[in-house]
Amino acid sequence: MDTVTTVTSRRNNESSGLPILVIEDEEAILRGLCDVLAFHGYEPEGCARGDLGLETALATVPEPALVVLDVMLPGMNGFDVCEKLREARPSLPILMLTARGSEDDVLHGFRCGADDYVTKPFSIAQLVARVEALLRRTAGEREAEPPAERFAFGPLEVDPAERVASRGAETIDLTPRDLELLALFARESGRILSRRKLLADIWGYPDPERVETRSVDMHIAKLRKKLGPELGAAIETVRGEGYRFRG
Repeated sequence: MDTVTTVTSRRNNESSGLPILVIEDEEAILRGLCDVLAFHGYEPEGCARGDLGLETALATVPEPALVVLDVMLPGMNGFDVCEKLREARPSLPILMLTARGSEDDVLHGFRCGADDYVTKPFSIAQLVARVEALLRRTAGEREAEPPAERFAFGPLEVDPAERVASRGAETIDLTPRDLELLALFARESGRILSRRKLLADIWGYPDPERVETRSVDMHIAKLRKKLGPELGAAIETVRGEGYRFRG
């Protein structure tokens, strides 16, 4: 099976009609995800190959509101699909869904442009919560006010409009989430920020204490690498509590 579209009776909610593309090669999981998404008011379409999923995502007008993407796929692996989607559709939310849950794999997924990463086996409630949070966040970014003023993060000058941080001639490219994290750490310098607060303020989860995800830890690990050893180490892990910027 290369493509399947599942339509199920839906609950009326604010997400009704939003198209979601699911790229997953296990037929039972693909059908199950499409059924669950349809029940929650979305318009899911499924693809069982990476190359076909990429083609579908790029050819669909309007583009999908979100892509749920497996890693181990025939035709093209999910990391490559994610990277190409991110290049062509910079604002498209991508949720990676895979059994490959090692730290290296998760970091690689984020480096390829994934917005969130869910490992198998997964809870349906958790998955739906992640989908809703990503879509809510995307809608909020579309309605956001113009970029904020430049601000300092330690020795770096951060320019939200250009999405870069600079120190002299050195520049670091930043994602929107990088910018939000740096701005929050700069505002709350010296204070411990819990994972719950980060999930609520940056990831947009309305009920973060019920969400099990490593997204915060993985994204901060990626951000530390971007910042380099010295400044990256200034984002301190406070064991059992969260993170603190020692600016």
